[in-house]
Parts: sequence; structure tokens; C-alpha cells
Amino acid sequence: MNREGISILIIYTGGTIGMKQNPETGALVPFNFNQIEVEVPELKKFHYKLDTISFTPPVDSSDISPDFWVKLVVTIQENYKKYDGFVILHGTDTMSFTASALSFMLQNLDKPIILTGSQLPIGMLRTDGKENLISAIEIAAASRNGQPLVPEVCIFFENRLFRGNRTTKHNAEHFNAFRSDNYPPLAEAGINIKYNFAYIHYPTNKRDLIIHTNLDNSIGVLKLFPGITPLFVDAVLNAQDVKAIILETFGSGNAPSQPWFLDCIKKAVDKGIVILNVTQCHAGSVDMDKYENGLILKNAGVISGFDITFEAAVAKLMLLLGKKLPSESIKQEIVKSMSGEISG
Repeated sequence: MNREGISILIIYTGGTIGMKQNPETGALVPFNFNQIEVEVPELKKFHYKLDTISFTPPVDSSDISPDFWVKLVVTIQENYKKYDGFVILHGTDTMSFTASALSFMLQNLDKPIILTGSQLPIGMLRTDGKENLISAIEIAAASRNGQPLVPEVCIFFENRLFRGNRTTKHNAEHFNAFRSDNYPPLAEAGINIKYNFAYIHYPTNKRDLIIHTNLDNSIGVLKLFPGITPLFVDAVLNAQDVKAIILETFGSGNAPSQPWFLDCIKKAVDKGIVILNVTQCHAGSVDMDKYENGLILKNAGVISGFDITFEAAVAKLMLLLGKKLPSESIKQEIVKSMSGEISG
């Protein structure tokens, strides 16, 4: 691959990866990403054109909001034609939410957008940040016959590249922080980067990038547990202005069969609230036809989320609600795979 002329935009939004230790105070502070090749001199060996944009002030990933996602996709749109690929540096806690949101908000994407970060600051001796950053840039720049190898929104972490809307943060301490239990890695980095081309989505037609920036966060989450009370269920389902509920169920989509619970669900559905069934399990899929306790949910009007992650369900519902669609239309659209977030 001819590296001359390849241009990558690095967008630093915040997170551990962009921190270094102040030699005077010992505190962690963001470093100047305009000098990224000083901090990571290995990047010079690529001979790529590397430009940077930093969010000021940096955003802690726990403070991520739909407004942040809008700012990010607008930044990508404004720079889309100037660069061959994009690397987004982001805190790990909500990286899967952001990757999922971007996959839905960026329509007709045909360039790589690779999110990465680190568990240790890039200025620390044992950091995982340098390796993650270097590999993410290499993947964002990779092409064959003039076409990007991975024209998707992805997360690269600890030697593996995942489809972004299939990931969940799994570990708060280890370097392998993310998992994609229901979809294989798109690439694995060893001595060489091995791409799993059969699992990568490639656009069939080249179309102009379209961004969707109208998001509606009028959603709620009802996570089931043994002993859940009618008062609690009622409070969640009748929360003010809620238009959709993610129902986190047991196993393959099962829930209590008590009449009071089903009555609460039916009343919410009859009010026009969209209830999406997402399993609490990290792997596997919702199948409401498998057991009677799942079938009664289906008969009550609950919609299957199949094998969608919780993070992708949140972002997808916000996007569909933002389109101001009637609830019946949302029910039809939520079960369709928009960006490879659902199998089949």
C-alpha cells in the first residue's frame, strides 16, 4: 500500500488515552494533540498526513449525551471529503454507546471510523494507548484497489477490531475492555493485521453521506429482577414523557407471568409506548416464541430486540423517536437491521 497521500483525521474527544502526568504536580492533564507525533513518535513512520481536532474542554465519557453525538457527526461531515479515514479517541465507559449512535447517524458511510482509547494514559510507561492508537490509525488508512478495507464504525481495543454497534464494555481493569459476543471480530492484530472480510459490510452503491441529528432521548429502562414490585414497574412505565422502554429480560426474553405485571405492560403498549425486549445476557438472542413467559410478552405487544446490545438499542430508539414516527412505524423499523446491529 502506498502510504503517501493518505490522510487521517484524529478527533480527541476526551478520555484516559489523552492524558499525561504533569511533572510538577503529578496530576493527569490532557496533552496537546497538535503535538501528537511528539508524544507518539512512532506515528512518523507511517508517512501519513495526520491532522487532529480536540474537543475543548475534553468530555469525560460519563458525561456523554446526544448533543455530544450530534457535535461529533457534524465534525465528521464537515471533514468527510478531506480525509481517507477517521480515528476517534474516546473514554471507554460509554464508547459502545457512541459507536452505536454514530453507526445509525451516519448514513451511506463508506470510510472507516475507528474509535479507540485506553485503560492507562498514553503518557504512562505501561500504557495500552500507544498500541491502540497506532493500530487504529493503520486500520483507518488500510485500503485495497482504492477502497477502504473497513468502511464501518468500529472499536479497536487490545488487538481486536469490532463492529461498533455490537460491542459492550466488559472489563473495567483489564486491557481487553470490550467484547462482541454476538458478532465475530472484523480484524485481529498480531504480527500482521488479519481482516475477516466476510464479516465486514461493504456498500454496494456510492452515495453522499447523510447525517441524522434529530435524536429524542424520551426513553426509559426497566431491568427485571426477582422480587420486582408493581410500584416500581408502574413508576417506570408511567414516567413523564417516556415514549419507549427497553425491557431488560431474563434469558431468551422471559419475564414474570403474574397478571399485575402483564397488565402494566399492556396498559403501556395501549398508550402507544414502544417496549423493546432486550436480554440481560451478553450473548444470545431474544426469542419470545421459545418459552411461555416470553410468548405472553409478545402477545402483550412487546417487540423483540433479537440479539441487539443494550447500547445499540438505546441509540437506535433515540434515532427512530427523533424521526417523529408513529409508534407502529417505530415497531416496524426497530426490528430491521440498519447498520448490522442485528443478526439475520
